[in-house]
Amino acid sequence: MDIIFLGGLEIETIIGIYDWERETKQTVVLDIEMAFDIRQAAETDDIQYTLDYKAVSKRIISFVEGSQFFLVEKLITEIANIILNEFATSWVRVTLNKKGAISGASDVGIVIERGEK
Repeated sequence: MDIIFLGGLEIETIIGIYDWERETKQTVVLDIEMAFDIRQAAETDDIQYTLDYKAVSKRIISFVEGSQFFLVEKLITEIANIILNEFATSWVRVTLNKKGAISGASDVGIVIERGEK
């Protein structure tokens, strides 16, 4: 299986359950891995046969910037669903890091996998 990935994608959004979180955008950091067979793209050297990671990143940035969720669980699930439903990938792993959400911890977040490997 081939994996196309995006790492360290930083996006500002409204996320959280506390009043101050509903008023102030916070940065979430995404790492996304997507299963995609790259053999035809490698053989032809033609972008039409691969997963356009720029298109994926633009779609995810637009979605996350425009969203307002209480829970990172909801946000990360919606991101995975977009990738699986709108792009030609059968499996995705998404890591969402809500940096600074816990005092004393540099990182906190969730990792999910959806689809078939």
